Amino acid sequence: MSVESAADSREAEGSGSSAAGSVAVDDVVEMYRRMARIRGFEQAASKLYADTEVPGFVHLSIGQEATAVGACWHLRDDDAITSTHRGHGHCLAKGLDMTEMFAELMGREGGTCSGRGGSMHIADPRLGILGANGIVGAGLPIITGAGTAAQIRGDGGVAVGFFGDGAVAQGMFHESVNLAAVWDLPVVFFCENNHYSEFSREEDQHRAGLALRAVGYGVRYESVDGNDVVAVAELMQRLVGELRAGAGPVIVEADTYRWHGHYEGDPIRYREAEELAAWKLRDPLVVARARLADLGVDAAVAMSIDREVDEEVRAAIDEARRSPFPDPASLLDFVWVEEDDTPEREPEQGEVFKTMDAVREALTFELEHDPTVFVAGIDVGRGGNVFGLTRGLAERFPGRVRDTPISETAIVGGAVGAAMAGMRPVVEVMYMDFIGVCLDALMNQAAKLRFMTGGKASLPLVVRTQFGAGRSSGSQHSQSLEALLAHIPGLTVVMPSDPVETYGLLRSAIRSPNPVVFVENRLQYGMKAPRPNADHLIPLGKARIVRPGRDVTVVTWSRMLQEVLAAATEVAADGIEVEVVDLRTIAPFDRAAVLESLQRTRRLLIAHEAVMDFGVGAEIAALAANEGFWHLDAPVVRVAPQAMPAPYSPALEKAWLPDRAVVADALRRLMEVGTR
Repeated sequence: MSVESAADSREAEGSGSSAAGSVAVDDVVEMYRRMARIRGFEQAASKLYADTEVPGFVHLSIGQEATAVGACWHLRDDDAITSTHRGHGHCLAKGLDMTEMFAELMGREGGTCSGRGGSMHIADPRLGILGANGIVGAGLPIITGAGTAAQIRGDGGVAVGFFGDGAVAQGMFHESVNLAAVWDLPVVFFCENNHYSEFSREEDQHRAGLALRAVGYGVRYESVDGNDVVAVAELMQRLVGELRAGAGPVIVEADTYRWHGHYEGDPIRYREAEELAAWKLRDPLVVARARLADLGVDAAVAMSIDREVDEEVRAAIDEARRSPFPDPASLLDFVWVEEDDTPEREPEQGEVFKTMDAVREALTFELEHDPTVFVAGIDVGRGGNVFGLTRGLAERFPGRVRDTPISETAIVGGAVGAAMAGMRPVVEVMYMDFIGVCLDALMNQAAKLRFMTGGKASLPLVVRTQFGAGRSSGSQHSQSLEALLAHIPGLTVVMPSDPVETYGLLRSAIRSPNPVVFVENRLQYGMKAPRPNADHLIPLGKARIVRPGRDVTVVTWSRMLQEVLAAATEVAADGIEVEVVDLRTIAPFDRAAVLESLQRTRRLLIAHEAVMDFGVGAEIAALAANEGFWHLDAPVVRVAPQAMPAPYSPALEKAWLPDRAVVADALRRLMEVGTR
């Protein structure tokens, strides 16, 4: 195949015929080679898709090669980039292997991500490529996290987040740029303005340009001809140097154009052929050839490069085709990393402390012993958290306990990027109800990126949050949403039930290789218990028997455990011996522990604070009905609030939220079944 261009002549507008400035001749030749490789790859991908060798979606960046090559020209391997769903060029410009990329597009085991990501999700954090992304704008919080990691390490690292003009309308753009500005992060927000947001023209999407927006955020703004690779590289040389020296973030807007539609197969009814023809006169490869001619380089050099690229692309496709498809036996690979199977030890008992102390002391221990750990969230620094849980930590660990703007997407998305860049972030979402604000960062990023990168991405991060009905906090500050989170494969969800559990589980969560949502109950922050030894750890994914019994098993978690224990004590006077199982880890939950207890008692009651319908209790009941059916002597019973928003009025909230009396009554009725 031949490298596509508008013409072999040197027709180009603007800067196409200007001198190459400070860029050496050999560099311009190599820039041309890299752009030609991107063009060749993209043309081949288009044909492979048309021939059905590439499944799924394919979005090409033909016409935008100069932005990718120029922006990455001065980056080190350990500098981070995030990309858009149109990210092949960025990956190639950063050094990713072409053969592995073709294999990835084909869904082969030899692909960059072992066939788990496809065109929109190629990544290799070992080269600083933190991923193309199928969610518009989602790479921006991630690159902010990578910039945070570089700043904390102090290694002169730089982070570049590519985005299109359409992403400017996303809230995560605002949150990311604002957070980067507040923290003075070494981030380049690089906009490839190709003038179309999917099918919509730029002028129909925005009323203010990036230059004006940059002023509002208090960050620098630079514009560049995005079809002139030398101009882009020269600009980035200056900016990258400034960022390595400690400068804060900058927005770069590169004026460019995509030749193909939004996706392969797009009929492109939303633009005129004349518009495309005009932009093809400014083909980045033609502009680069003009640069080379001005420098005295014979046209035969570019022609030779084109032929070499053609051969390289053909060879890469042939080799990619030889890679097998993934073995179906590997279906579950890369979803989770197995936790350490360290046996739990009985903790030593010291002086009395509270759950709020447990949170602070667990964070302190990990901050002291692991320099990759940092804490971030709304008011966790100077304010010490809304409940005082992190008081004093910002002074003790300067730069590693950070206040953020009220920007949950940037907070959690930043944690994803920092984790991929080698840190262990612990970030706080002030109330569990606010998880909905940043659900993309949890559901589509934290939970999926390890799988979609074939295990290359590391996601050791913790999102701490809290909930708790019973204090008239209303419908938007009282929800127990563990079922929502537990339904997202790849997330670990932990809900401790007392101070000792909080300390041991939080330390294990911070050390976990998996993304963990750690949910505390605020009504227990004042709960007291003997302090465990400082090295106390509780393994994730393991339930515990809090109270042994022979008549009925109650499975519960978080604060509801205290109500269940009180009910068990009450019904013991009636001769009912209740075995109480504290689930601890909600996802993945300890199925074996539940079944073993059920086998002993032959009756099961499940109690939780989340509403009953479609809850975690339903999943446990299904386990009992399926794998534990022959052990059951009575129907499974669930005790939980009715499916409705949490009431505000104390009288209504009390009627809605089950307590120990409701649990005790359910236990008595359950024991009557089959014993009459």
